[in-house]
Amino acid sequence: MTEPRIYPFGDSALVCEVPAPATLACQERIWALAQAVREWAHVVEVVPGMNNLTIVFDPMAADLEARAAELALAWASAVGTRPSTREVEIPVRYGGADGPDLQVVADHTGLAIDDVVRRHSSAEYVVFFVGFQPGFAYLGGLEASLHTPRRAVPRLEVPAGSVGIGGEQTGIYPTASPGGWQLIGRTPAQLFDPLRDPPTLLQPGDRVRFTVLEIVR
Repeated sequence: MTEPRIYPFGDSALVCEVPAPATLACQERIWALAQAVREWAHVVEVVPGMNNLTIVFDPMAADLEARAAELALAWASAVGTRPSTREVEIPVRYGGADGPDLQVVADHTGLAIDDVVRRHSSAEYVVFFVGFQPGFAYLGGLEASLHTPRRAVPRLEVPAGSVGIGGEQTGIYPTASPGGWQLIGRTPAQLFDPLRDPPTLLQPGDRVRFTVLEIVR
């Protein structure tokens, strides 16, 4: 695996970043590294991301140069692990008003709408990380034949529960927000609930499968 770039982020944080593309093996190693550095002294916060890990230290106690050297050694010895082994099913209504870009994806990929839905719903995905907004899970495992660029002009509002494709990934918008992914369907599942514990339905490492409620052409 490619060696990471380790660099300071402000006066009290370090970033460990691995070049794209995102892979499950890389994410599993990042999760293992995150688990290890949480035990270090003077660590305030550990934030795993896509192909990267940010560690925030107590600025009054940490020596970033020394910590960077320790981080490089920790990466070299990290053994990939997955923080969750749950499988979560997400029901989806594909197409129509819920998936206004389903035909766009079909046209881009050269597939029939039914084939797009079949391929999207037959794969097993893994939550690489949760970010962008509370509960937004970036899912790895999208079949290469479905890779479709994001919209040239993002929408000002994407409805909560929208299932989209953005490049080589698929994901679900937990709440209404602007967004540029190609929307192929929508789920009634609630991805984020501040009164739930934990509030986010999906967690890093979860396996996700989409089930077809309906296809609207």
